[in-house]
Amino acid sequence: MYAMTGKLVAQTGRRAELVEILNQAAGFVGEIPQCHLYIVNEDLSNETHVWVYELWDDKQSHDASLSDERIRALIANARPLLACAPDGAELRAVGGHGIHLRY
Repeated sequence: MYAMTGKLVAQTGRRAELVEILNQAAGFVGEIPQCHLYIVNEDLSNETHVWVYELWDDKQSHDASLSDERIRALIANARPLLACAPDGAELRAVGGHGIHLRY
């Protein structure tokens, strides 16, 4: 399974707005059967950082989600809230509690 983790840094005082947008995105991708997880996390040690974890059947499914007009609009709304470019990693999920891997 394809996983992504990302760190987004909001401008000071704008994290709640960013979290709201990311939670809207979670609702949209939650309608896509190939998306298994989209978790939005506030960093407890930094008031501007937000971490997102995504789990998909494959990279192609994730990439296809980015063509959804609702997702594209949310990305456009989130960009002005960011203090810098997002950082993260592409991963291959290989095990753990709560996921059912398909090979």
